[in-house]
Amino acid sequence: MSEIKKNYEAMFIVNANLGEEKISATVEKFKALISANGELTKVEEIGKKRLAYPIEKMSEGYYVLCEFTSLTDFPRELERKFNISDAVIRSLVIAKGE
Repeated sequence: MSEIKKNYEAMFIVNANLGEEKISATVEKFKALISANGELTKVEEIGKKRLAYPIEKMSEGYYVLCEFTSLTDFPRELERKFNISDAVIRSLVIAKGE
């Protein structure tokens, strides 16, 4: 029996105060993680934007949107990795409608 794959979107905000090098390393780390556990179909680095409200006294964040296909158990693991990363200040992973 083959495993079911679904389409997902992950949006995460990286701490903009880290500097370009660390921001880039964080984005690459998560792109590699998604690619290793599924198929990364689109990455849109939106860039530095003002937050709607301050998070941990920060007013700006570096936004990244990833679209990917993976097995149904991977998004939970991805959310866990986002939550334990000090560089990521907010994240959201959703299943896309077919």
